[in-house]
Amino acid sequence: MKTITDFPNRVVEHADMSIVMSDGCRLSARVWMPEGACENPVPVILEHLPYRKRDGTAARDETTHPWFAGHGYVCIRTDMRGNGDSDGLMADEYTAQELQDAVEVINWAAKQPWCNGNVGVMGISWGGFNGLQVAALTPKPLKAVITICSTTDRYADDIHYKGGCLLGENFGWSTSMLSYSSCPPDPALVGDRWLEMWLHRLENQPLHLSTWLRHQHRDDYWKHGSVCEDYTAIKAAVLSIGGWHDGYRNTIAHLVENISAPVKGIAGPWIHKYPHLASPAPAIGFLQEAKRWWDHWLKGIDTGVDKDPDYRAYLMDSIAPKRWLDARPGRWIAEQNWPSPSITSQRLYLAQGAALAKGRSGFLVQVSSPHDCGFGAGEYFASGFDGELPGNQSRDDAGSACFDSDELDAAMDIVGAPRIHLRLSCDKPQGQISVRLCDLRPDGSSALITLGHLNLTHRDSHEHPSAVPVGEMFDIMFDLDQIACRIPQGHRLRIAVSTTYWPMLWPSPETASIMIEAGSVDLPKRALATGDEVTFEAPEGAAAWRTEELRAPSYNHSSTRDADTGVVTTRIVADHGENRDLEHGLISGSEMKELWNIHPDDPTLASVSAQWEQTGGRDGQMWRTHISTGMRADKTDFFLTARIEAYENEVLVFERDFKDKIPRDFV
Repeated sequence: MKTITDFPNRVVEHADMSIVMSDGCRLSARVWMPEGACENPVPVILEHLPYRKRDGTAARDETTHPWFAGHGYVCIRTDMRGNGDSDGLMADEYTAQELQDAVEVINWAAKQPWCNGNVGVMGISWGGFNGLQVAALTPKPLKAVITICSTTDRYADDIHYKGGCLLGENFGWSTSMLSYSSCPPDPALVGDRWLEMWLHRLENQPLHLSTWLRHQHRDDYWKHGSVCEDYTAIKAAVLSIGGWHDGYRNTIAHLVENISAPVKGIAGPWIHKYPHLASPAPAIGFLQEAKRWWDHWLKGIDTGVDKDPDYRAYLMDSIAPKRWLDARPGRWIAEQNWPSPSITSQRLYLAQGAALAKGRSGFLVQVSSPHDCGFGAGEYFASGFDGELPGNQSRDDAGSACFDSDELDAAMDIVGAPRIHLRLSCDKPQGQISVRLCDLRPDGSSALITLGHLNLTHRDSHEHPSAVPVGEMFDIMFDLDQIACRIPQGHRLRIAVSTTYWPMLWPSPETASIMIEAGSVDLPKRALATGDEVTFEAPEGAAAWRTEELRAPSYNHSSTRDADTGVVTTRIVADHGENRDLEHGLISGSEMKELWNIHPDDPTLASVSAQWEQTGGRDGQMWRTHISTGMRADKTDFFLTARIEAYENEVLVFERDFKDKIPRDFV
């Protein structure tokens, strides 16, 4: 990324600007603005997050917001109430209070002497979610949104449930948020009341996992904040961006297809990061692309963004599976309209002889996967560590029912969401299936293209599931995740069907066996691209965050089997390192450890435990939080535990335990 330090406008920064809500709660904002904005008002760009602006998102904030400010925008980065340096408490994600606060910040900003009355909202992940949700509330000053790595459906396409199956990330992210939100404000900003604020937060911390597990179906809890409930509510212009190596791959196509307001989409080869900072390469000049969006909708400059193709996507080449990739070869393609009339559907049938064929033929295949099937999935949200991406699928293929095509006689570009049709029976009243589309390469490796899951009790409805008719054949249909990739001539395609996918999915209460008697896959096929159909500028940004590294980051992902018990343990250790900010001296660091245990023959032995360590402070005044959580389940209930320990200069100042038992409800 090219570093830019010479901007059209000198940038003035306010480290802690107060924004007081209507109920008296003070939010802390870090604000960058062009010098002279009070005399020459400019638009505002808001990013509203719980992730601690002082240290948590400082690295990306430093490269991003000063760049926008230097080009004539006021950038406001608020800590949500109950987090970072803001007052108040946070009860849950995407609450009505959170969204109302964002609306109040927008309306407040629009009335300031340095604002021209127009506001845009930008964010990745949480900020991408609430940007869309706030847009659906239509605050008058909000004219444009850039949403990155987000979702339109909080139930079906977030970190909680997928196809009605309970995602392991539901546990992982609840632990992460318990850790993040248990950290104190910076005494250098809030003064002597920092300890009082910290203890108030700790005493009122919710265990999100309990809440999320009490809503196992797509009820009103999940419908709140799911903009797919009414796409027409969004009036602001929306630019949606995401990556093929991220957990949120479907949003871009869904928004472009359904929003009636101006909308465009960009899908790159990236992980869960801003696209000027993301890997695998190629990164793009996101800031320049965003400026075109802001200039058009917030300043009234005709930048031509309204004439851009509806959907720009990176079509990835086939490569050998590897747990990390610095770069992904391929090319940029563009569809002026989406859904695209140039994409056709090619149907292949699951057929006799474990074949994936152009014609039907009778077969009967039984599959009951070992419960440790799923090791090759990679992280649901890769963050940049070596070891996080999907690996060779051969081990998981061995525990699946596989259907292979002949060698392709010509290369195929797959762009969109493959659709799976299956006719099957199940020997238990509950069961789940995972379907993977794989690229069988001449080197013998099996590379994951895309995948999807379905809880069979949700075959008719995520809102009103019902028991599986044991032993009876029934039909199901669902989409795999969106993708854009090229399968070369001479390669083969594989459909792999498994009844488990650990640890991405929590297992069903009993080991199920599925009998498949028919099936097909509809592949979205596009005419072969001959080269880049669209280009982007090279990435650039403001000067990097100035820090001193106190501990280097590291990552380890391993799986072992106990020779005596047969239990398989997946161990994940992600040390994010520790740094000292060279401007204001704040130290911050974190480390996460997870243990996922499963017995290949017994789903009731599934368990997970996690520990998060956060450190911070300054010499002579240090703090530390230690979070430990656990979850297991028998056939009827989930059992949850959690503990918070907080230390000031290694003296325990707070401790709290959580314990909960929640009935399983068709999960």
